[in-house]
Amino acid sequence: MIPFHKPSVGEEEIEAVAETIRSGWLSSGPKVKQFEEVFAQNVSAKHAIAVNSCTAALHLSLEAIGLKENQYVITTPLTFAATAEVIRYFKAHPIFADIDENGNISPGEIEIAIKKAQHEGKEVTTILPVHFAGQPCDMNRILKIANYNGLHVIEDAAHAFPASIGLDMIGSIGDLTCFSFYATKTLTTGEGGMVTTNNDKYAERIKRMRLHGVDRDIWNRYNSDKPKWYYLVEDVGFKYNMTDIAAAMGIVQLKRTYEFWGRRVEIAEKYSNAFADLPIRLPNEFNNQSWHLYVIRLDPQRTNIKRDDFIVKMAELGVGTSVHFIPLHLHPYYVNKYKYRPLDFPVTMSFYESCVSLPIYPAMTDDDVDRVIDSVRKILIGERR
Repeated sequence: MIPFHKPSVGEEEIEAVAETIRSGWLSSGPKVKQFEEVFAQNVSAKHAIAVNSCTAALHLSLEAIGLKENQYVITTPLTFAATAEVIRYFKAHPIFADIDENGNISPGEIEIAIKKAQHEGKEVTTILPVHFAGQPCDMNRILKIANYNGLHVIEDAAHAFPASIGLDMIGSIGDLTCFSFYATKTLTTGEGGMVTTNNDKYAERIKRMRLHGVDRDIWNRYNSDKPKWYYLVEDVGFKYNMTDIAAAMGIVQLKRTYEFWGRRVEIAEKYSNAFADLPIRLPNEFNNQSWHLYVIRLDPQRTNIKRDDFIVKMAELGVGTSVHFIPLHLHPYYVNKYKYRPLDFPVTMSFYESCVSLPIYPAMTDDDVDRVIDSVRKILIGERR
């Protein structure tokens, strides 16, 4: 069985973690600080603040900008639960805007959502785009819309390391950018996340709030002239800090970034070349995307197989696949809370009903890639190379 994903973790990561354990410093300390510094350099951001998940990163970013109860944040329905649930942590509300054909939030739909909200007297404070599959959103238009309307931009870049728009790395564009280092991501620490920003005020706030709102974390207390036991609680914060064990693994993974990225690009190119004649829609090939996911879309007008049946047949042939994502407006919480209906977002629904994510990760062998290709072709046209 070719799994949908397998982490690319080697002996160097294992040794880095073991060395950290042997050092006696396991929680947030020198490795976290080093990881933050190197990550900030990689994405050309002034600040990088390590946390224990992308969910924590999103939550802290919204807290840093001062999101309040009954304010509104515009985001996409085609995303994982965390993107919208963090908005609800504040008793604020998500407003979903439909996507474009690439799976990213549509700037035109953002503008429509803003005008509708303003007409209804709703206070929109933030746009929260998601770089779906690692393809950058149209940030130039999104930033223009945000600037015109006086809105914050917080990017959900869980899929988008490393990705860029021209010479600008994702992580250096919006007010704040949130990354994921979950087990399936392009860089993994098992669990973990990062916030990047060029804003000193936001960075200082997030550093404090990620660890109970205290003025100094334990590492800084041990490297201060003040007594090691002394600290001050300046606000009611959270327990969102990253451990040195996770950071040690992240530092090694970061050194392998472009090795990993190059392999994913290679696999994506093989897929696109092999599937060019098939009755499916392929992802657009942007030179600047991370290729976290390779998402194909079945064309119901040209194929006799439904998406769910395709997934079953792929499994029967020994290939794991996935679906990204079940749109948020279909889930019971959002249906009950906001009375959403499936066709409120028609492009999202069309995308969801036809999309399949194929395996794409550095640990795949060439034989694995060929088996995926053969399986797709066999199901769609009965052909085996």
